[in-house]
Amino acid sequence: MMKLSKGIYFILVASVFSVGCTKYQKLLKSADWTPKYEAAMKYYENKDYARAIGLFDDILPIIRGTKEAEVANFYYAYAHFYQDLFILSAHHFQTFEGIYSRSEYALEAKYMFGYSLYKQSPVYSLDQTPSYEAISVLQDFINEYPQSAFANDATSIINELQLKIELKEFEAAKLYAKVRQYEAASVTLENFIRDFPGSDLQEEAFFLRIKMAHDYARASIQSVQSDRFMLCVDRYIAFLDKYPNSKFLVEAEEYYSNSTDFLYKFAEKNNKENG
Repeated sequence: MMKLSKGIYFILVASVFSVGCTKYQKLLKSADWTPKYEAAMKYYENKDYARAIGLFDDILPIIRGTKEAEVANFYYAYAHFYQDLFILSAHHFQTFEGIYSRSEYALEAKYMFGYSLYKQSPVYSLDQTPSYEAISVLQDFINEYPQSAFANDATSIINELQLKIELKEFEAAKLYAKVRQYEAASVTLENFIRDFPGSDLQEEAFFLRIKMAHDYARASIQSVQSDRFMLCVDRYIAFLDKYPNSKFLVEAEEYYSNSTDFLYKFAEKNNKENG
């Protein structure tokens, strides 16, 4: 078989591309929505989502109320999703589910609305608003369609997003501690313990409460040190009661020992002064 030269090959490719573009441009200019609809569906099936979107944009206002509109709107939302346009796909899936609530695609559209929000979820250190929104939508989906084929995936996504939110709050507390904002660190840890009772990070959070109280007491002026070391002791007792075999126990005992040593010396000094 004779091989094509590179020049001829590129000319042929360019010609095919040109014909494709010309055909697409003619479709866009056409006043007849039927061939546009058929072409949009074909472009979608061939994964040419950008062109499918372009044609759907043209015909959706025209075919509103027709039997074709339902499928077109559903594919339109998916085309945006496959283009990684998750903000737009979330909007279009939500709109579809609202307009076509009795559609056979309504269940999937609601799931994909939540999934599109999930795809917008950033790394844990950034604002987690999309994560909260995705959790809310997907939890509603599970409540409404508990037996759906998507229910298990929705549950897994919720768990993943909750772990991300937990990590953000936990790391925020550690950051406050790192920059010696002990009060902010303590408040954040208390909130974490309250808000995420089932978290795998609970044990470390209880331990860090001891460390924060200890470090805060050491950095405090003398007049308030005894109260803050006493808080460290109280937190150690609560920690020991909850996690008697903790991997953090040795370090926790060190903070407890430092605190009790200070309180013992403080009491001794007071007794001498008042004696």
